[in-house]
Amino acid sequence: MRAVTLDSVPATPAVSDVGTPHPEPGELLVKVAVSSINGFDAATAAGYLQGVMDHRFPLVVGKDFAGTVEALGEGVDGFEVGQAVFGVVMKPFLGTGALAEYVTVAAGYGVAPIPDGLSVREAGVLGLAGTAALDSLNAVAPADGETVLVSGATGGVGALAVQLAAARGARVIATARPGAEAGFVTGLTGTPVHLVDFTGDLPAQVRALAPEGVDAVLHLAGDGPELAGLLRPGGRLASTLGLTADSVPGGDVTVHTIMADPNPQTLAALAEQAASGALRVPITAAYPLERASEAFAAFGAGALGKLAVTCS
Repeated sequence: MRAVTLDSVPATPAVSDVGTPHPEPGELLVKVAVSSINGFDAATAAGYLQGVMDHRFPLVVGKDFAGTVEALGEGVDGFEVGQAVFGVVMKPFLGTGALAEYVTVAAGYGVAPIPDGLSVREAGVLGLAGTAALDSLNAVAPADGETVLVSGATGGVGALAVQLAAARGARVIATARPGAEAGFVTGLTGTPVHLVDFTGDLPAQVRALAPEGVDAVLHLAGDGPELAGLLRPGGRLASTLGLTADSVPGGDVTVHTIMADPNPQTLAALAEQAASGALRVPITAAYPLERASEAFAAFGAGALGKLAVTCS
């Protein structure tokens, strides 16, 4: 099969031919229609996960997937061949990812049916970013009317987090440069979003909007300790970038370090919101599998929203 692979790290992902995987007991073989690029994939290619996770070469990259069940491993219940599914590859090693024509995934974790009303293209980019956004927002649990600062609002996780926060009645402050980035973020929701330019004096801009400090911060990009300093006493911060409480000396704030947990319930909740139109999946470009290296380059250059990769 054709797949996006790495023969070593750090390296630039390239398309090559590898063997088609076979489902082990408890696994599904999925014919992948759509995948996407995530920060995790870029970090893998850059070699940042060496020593953190086992790497098996040639390493097929990719976390997100959407497609149809091609075959069932021994003992699998609850799925059937031909069923449309999506999710996130969650294995204890790196090597059999979803930027490929086929992928094997555990049937009990990281996969859920695609409901009516949700396109395969949207489902194929939703899993990891949606889970990270929802888990981050649940961690800081904003009440109606509280102010949430989303740092990294133009990326895939941030664009979904802005919508989820606004839907809960939060007052959203989002980072975006003037121009295309600002237009992208303000177009995400039907409610006003307050913008701050992270290339300028970010603390001053945020303090002008929230003189007493913000109630919560989603740290998806930027300087974590600086962002924590913008919280009011008792404020909460959720970081997808590994920030811990030890990195935020002093201050009466709570820090949550987020590791996205794409369990079937979370995936189903995201899919339901997206299918109903309550959550817009912000795909800004799509690439065929053979041009996946271009998608990685665009991601690295700071592309807005989510980049889809069509695999079949």
